[in-house]
Amino acid sequence: MMQPVAPAVLPVAPGKSGCPINMTMELLGDRWSLIVLRDLMFSTNTHFRELLGASLEGIASNMLAARLTKLVDAGLLSRDDDPSHRQKVEYHLTEAAIQLVPLITELGAWGARWLPTTPELAIRARLLADGGPELGQRFMDELREIHVHRRPAPGNGVLAELTAAYEEIARAEAHPHA
Repeated sequence: MMQPVAPAVLPVAPGKSGCPINMTMELLGDRWSLIVLRDLMFSTNTHFRELLGASLEGIASNMLAARLTKLVDAGLLSRDDDPSHRQKVEYHLTEAAIQLVPLITELGAWGARWLPTTPELAIRARLLADGGPELGQRFMDELREIHVHRRPAPGNGVLAELTAAYEEIARAEAHPHA
């Protein structure tokens, strides 16, 4: 599959140093940016109200608005008019954000290994890590279809598999003796 052409570099201000780790941390190291990207990656939510209402961490509306603006300005999200409602906008991952999947996979796997996480919230990270680069690539390809090409999420794709695993464990945790 042909990948969309991404800009040579993202439109961000020079950092305190030219170190790529420092530059990445300056862009994504705040409390909410990776969480907003995670929520767009692992759900079909693309509208402000959907993202706000589904936030497990309870992001405040002003903080969500600020992070969405920051991520759009940095070239990690696109902001487009919703064709179904003239007063709504949709947020979509760009190619640069989709290429963060391996990083988010590794962060999730590390957190699932070393931190006191809950089983239902750790399952997606574990499945992606256990699936290796091939599953990660399939997930990135699917995200391109959804966010770059604006096609609906397939009912049998990686996102559906990850969501089903999450829901199954969440049900089991809610009804442990059922």
